[in-house]
Amino acid sequence: MALKLSLKPGEQFVVNGAVIANGDRRTSLIIQNKVSILREKDIMQESEVDTPAKRIYFPIMLAYLDPENVNKYYQEFIERMTEFLNAIEEPAAKQCCLAISSEVMQGNFYRALMICKKLFEFEEQRLKYVA
Repeated sequence: MALKLSLKPGEQFVVNGAVIANGDRRTSLIIQNKVSILREKDIMQESEVDTPAKRIYFPIMLAYLDPENVNKYYQEFIERMTEFLNAIEEPAAKQCCLAISSEVMQGNFYRALMICKKLFEFEEQRLKYVA
């Protein structure tokens, strides 16, 4: 099944670890085979890992982009997810964590990343009430 990417001018994305930037015009690409691909908006730099949910997202992202070292990233994911689950009580957030863990265990790292973004929203809501 092919994947169609519509890219804005200058938008970057990663394909199997290679950072690629679009030129000065909007363009579309068709990816014909299975690759690890992340758009710029889904790529997180290590310096951006500043919340518990982002500490979960980051090792999943690395496992997705660097499958040769998946065991190392999996261990990091387990540690961060365990910490997060021990700190929260919200049933919806726990359900989200279970869904993320299930996808990670099945090797569906991209799906796990997209579900993990829901934890960002959960954190943001909680931080509003704390501030």
